[in-house]
Amino acid sequence: MRDWDFSPPPESDLGDREISLAGTHLQGKRIALLITGSIAAMKAPFVARALRRQGADVVAFASLEALRYTTIDTLEWSTTNPVVTKLTAAAEHLSDADPFAAYLVAPATYNTINKMRYGIADGVISSTLGSAIGRMERGKTQILLAPTMHGSLHNSILTESLQQLQTMGVKIIPPRIDYGKNNLPAEEDIVSAVCRAVNNSSLQGIRILVTGGATPVPIDNVRLLTNRFTGQLGIEIAQELYLRGANVKLIHGKSSFLPPAFLPQQIINTYAEYREQVLAELASKLYRFGIFSAAVADYQPETVFPGKIPSGVLKTINLVPTAKVIAEVRAKFPHLEMVTFKYQENISHEQLMEIARARLNQGYQVVIANRGDEKGVNGEQIAYLVTNQTPPLKMISKPGIAKAIADYLEIQLNSSIIDSKE
Repeated sequence: MRDWDFSPPPESDLGDREISLAGTHLQGKRIALLITGSIAAMKAPFVARALRRQGADVVAFASLEALRYTTIDTLEWSTTNPVVTKLTAAAEHLSDADPFAAYLVAPATYNTINKMRYGIADGVISSTLGSAIGRMERGKTQILLAPTMHGSLHNSILTESLQQLQTMGVKIIPPRIDYGKNNLPAEEDIVSAVCRAVNNSSLQGIRILVTGGATPVPIDNVRLLTNRFTGQLGIEIAQELYLRGANVKLIHGKSSFLPPAFLPQQIINTYAEYREQVLAELASKLYRFGIFSAAVADYQPETVFPGKIPSGVLKTINLVPTAKVIAEVRAKFPHLEMVTFKYQENISHEQLMEIARARLNQGYQVVIANRGDEKGVNGEQIAYLVTNQTPPLKMISKPGIAKAIADYLEIQLNSSIIDSKE
C-alpha cells in the first residue's frame, strides 16, 4: 500500500453523477433495468453505470423485494432517472410515449423467470415484462435475462421456463457459476450482451476471424524469441466487431493483455500453435472476413534444444524463415476477404504507402499500415487503412482503428447487399 500525503484529488470536468464513455454502442438507446429480489440486486447500480458508459439512458424498475438489497436513492443516483417502484395512472409498465430498446432483468430470480414464462403479471416487474413480451413479439424491443439464484433452485421447472422463454425470443445471459450458485455475471459481460442485442449493424451474425498478439518461437523448453507487441489492438478490433453483433473468434498470443471473458477466444503460446489454430479454424467454419493483426514471427531457430540449454553455453542461434501464414491462408481460402497489417520503422509515409499497395497486389483486400515513429499528439498509434478502391484513411488510436475497420466492413457488406439486389 502506498503512503498518502493527504492531498485532495485533482479536479474533474465530470459532474457528480456523470460517467466517462467507454463506447457509443448504446448511444440514444433507452434501457429498462428490471431489478428483482435477489441479494445480487446490490450490484444493480454498477450495472446501470456500466450501461451508461456505452451511452445508454437507463431507467430502473425495482420490486419491493429488490429494495431490501439496494435503495431508491442509489438507483436514482446511478441512473440519473426516477426509479419505478409501483404502477400508477402514468402506466409506467407500457412506456408508450418513450419506448425502450431493451428490457434487462438483472438479477432475474427463480420467481420472476417462472412468472414470466406463465404470463403472470401481479407486480411492477412482472406487469412490465408482460408488456415487454408483446413489444418483443412485434419486433419493437429486446428482452434479456440474467438468471441469478442458488443451485438448488435450478430445477427442471426453471430449465423448462428458460427454454420456453428462449424459444419465444428472450435472450438468456449465461450466469457466472461459482460456489454452487448461478451468480450475476460481470458488468462488462452483461453490457456486451445488451449491445449485441440492440445493435442493427450489417455485421450481425457475420463470421469474422481476428488474430492478435505475438507468436513466440522456442529456443529450448524454457526460452522463447518474441517481440514487444501485446495484442491490445487485436482485442480492440474483436471487441468492436463483437459488440456490433458479429460472430467473432479471436486467436490471441498470450501476453500481459488478455481479452475480456465474453469474447470467444483461443489463447496460443507459440508460432506453431498460431499457425495450426488459424488454419484449423478457417477449415472448420465458413468465415466471411479474416483480420490478421497478430505480430507473426518471421524467423525461428533451425533446431530447438530438447530441455534447457545450460547458462553460458549458447553463443549463436541459427535462424530460418517461418512459413508466411497469411500467404497460406490466401492460397487455401480464396473466398476469405482479408485485412492484413504492415508495420515499418525508419521509412517515410510515401514508402509505407508503396509497401502497402504492393501487399494489395498480392491478393489481399485491405492493408492496415503504420510506422512505429508516427504517433498522435498524446502518443496514440496512427495507422492507415489502404485499399485499391479509396484513398488511404488515416486512423488515430487503437479504438479509432478498430472502429474504422468495423465501419469499412459494414460498408463492404452493405455494398454487396445492394449489388445483389440490382
